[in-house]
Amino acid sequence: MSNQDKNERLERMRHSASHVMAEAVAKLFPDVKFGIGPIIEDGFYYDFDLPRPLTPDDLPLIEEKMKEIIVQDLPFICEEVSREEARRIFSDQPYKLELIEDLPDDRFTIYRQGLFTDLCRGPHVNSTGEIKAFKLLSIAGAYWRGDEHRPMLQRIYGTAFETEEALDRYLHKLDEAARRDHRKLGKELDLFSIHEESGPGLVHWHPKGALIRHLIEEFWIEEHLKRGYEIVYTPHIAKLDLWKTSGHWSLYRDYLYSPMDVEGQQYIIKPMNCPGHILIYKTRLRSYRELPLRWAELGTVYRYERSGVLHGLARVRGFTQDDAHIFCRPDQLEDEVIGVLELARFMMKSFGFPDYEVLLSTRPEKYAGTLEVWEEATRVLEKALERLNLPYSVDPGGGVFYGPKIDIRLKDALGRTWQGPTTQVDFNLPERFKVTYVAEDGREHQAVMIHRTVLGSMERFLACLIEHYGGAFPVWLAPVQVVVIPIADRHLDYAHQVKARLGAQGIRVIVDARPGRMNLRIRDAQLQKIPYMLVVGDKEVASGTLSVRLRSGDDLGRQSLSSFEAMAKAAIENKA
Repeated sequence: MSNQDKNERLERMRHSASHVMAEAVAKLFPDVKFGIGPIIEDGFYYDFDLPRPLTPDDLPLIEEKMKEIIVQDLPFICEEVSREEARRIFSDQPYKLELIEDLPDDRFTIYRQGLFTDLCRGPHVNSTGEIKAFKLLSIAGAYWRGDEHRPMLQRIYGTAFETEEALDRYLHKLDEAARRDHRKLGKELDLFSIHEESGPGLVHWHPKGALIRHLIEEFWIEEHLKRGYEIVYTPHIAKLDLWKTSGHWSLYRDYLYSPMDVEGQQYIIKPMNCPGHILIYKTRLRSYRELPLRWAELGTVYRYERSGVLHGLARVRGFTQDDAHIFCRPDQLEDEVIGVLELARFMMKSFGFPDYEVLLSTRPEKYAGTLEVWEEATRVLEKALERLNLPYSVDPGGGVFYGPKIDIRLKDALGRTWQGPTTQVDFNLPERFKVTYVAEDGREHQAVMIHRTVLGSMERFLACLIEHYGGAFPVWLAPVQVVVIPIADRHLDYAHQVKARLGAQGIRVIVDARPGRMNLRIRDAQLQKIPYMLVVGDKEVASGTLSVRLRSGDDLGRQSLSSFEAMAKAAIENKA
């Protein structure tokens, strides 16, 4: 059986498991009203309107009912019915009736197993007995049809696999993902917080998290300057007319905050950095000899995201983009795209992401500009990918409103994908804003813009980084790189001498002089993911040495201070 056939069979099994789960819920709650129950990546869910809130204790009860249905090996029977017949069958199911009214079809397919009937296109496995290893995972709230003004339903998530071994592997991966959750580690490691008092989706960086972010930004600026970029800064608010000209107001309004009145003028808080960079460009006439211009900004932007989709650092309302815009001539475009992709690959490698997926995202339903311009921009991206010999997939309709793009999705240590670098070719904003240059012929020609990030947003990238490393950052990014642990008070002076020596070399070091057992302090340092623990006692003081331990639990034994210093500096400088 081919991989495609295996995947299709697994999807059918999971879809069938969602129907079995719905029947099980109906047996426990006869008054249930059903929403929808599709498959999703790695599993399935079903939405229910129930007489009481579900708790985690309900999941084993539902699983038992599912097992009873599965063991009966009930066939899944497909029938085609008229609109009137569908209305009759689901007369006591308001959500199904709404779907029936909204669908344009005159004929509908329904699936039956046992006493349960659902409105469904399928496909399914032949019978309930073909559903193998399954597990119900969690309960969540979900607005009907994703509309926050509609009823809140209860969603049960589950998964199913062909074998118990495959299920166990998946559950282990979920446990590991929970252990690495950046929201959990962010609190445990004192990196950041989000407060209801200031508003959801707005991040407060604590000293340790701010230091990690600073180190990333410092490295980012250094690498950009090496490659001919210049740093710019733009305001956080701008007049509404600017966003009307850019097209954001008409095509992106759902994500914009309401205008504010300033001395009779309407302003909005910026969702993008690009119009600000365009205004800088237009402060004077540009010559073809000046191009390309590469302008980079760690620019904080604000976009309205519904509270239901906010998720720690990964989905926020205020975030800082590692943004840049390249203004170039059409004949320079392909080489500039290649330069961006090479920088993106260098940055991913530097932060420990050797594996990634590349997508070419094409024209969406809502777009600005002509089809001819879109086709030209897409061709340039295709040629750049081919020149770099980068395998890619096409994401139809995944582009932004002003142009197609190349998206790179990072793969973390658990094989999950995260949105990372993006490169967008744009002929539309230069046309809207009349972004031109004087060519060799002495006439003004329209410039081309490249919008690009090589990390994404600082918030989402930090979320990815925390989960990728499980909070155990590479030495160069660790907010505290070394902790010196004196065994007794008489060793404290030596501990501070060690701290002063290492600190003078730029190594971030603290002394843990708290009273209590040495092993407890070592354990605390491990929980804080500090790379190096230096234990000092009578022997170390007498010999001028250190007992070196790693956060992994490895004991490197006694070393001279100079030997340890060289090892730590090498790890930091090499970004190991």
